[in-house]
Amino acid sequence: MFLHLGENVVVPIKDIIGIFDLETTMYGSDTNQFLRMAEEDGFVERITKDKPKSYVIAEVNKKSKIYLSPISSATLSKRTNFKYNP
Repeated sequence: MFLHLGENVVVPIKDIIGIFDLETTMYGSDTNQFLRMAEEDGFVERITKDKPKSYVIAEVNKKSKIYLSPISSATLSKRTNFKYNP
């Protein structure tokens, strides 16, 4: 099964490590530093020129990749049919 991240980008659900809300996680300096370093190292793929709402970390060809998606993390999570039980 695949997850549509926006535009024409799909990722196998089995390859997804995490789905994160960009607005709430950007308040932490660690997250900012992580995303900045990942972008400098070429691990970040912007799906669209629109403002991203979420980011998805996945393993593609045994390498980590971060997708900046215009779709909210809540919507992406619902599309996976993953049930979280704390």
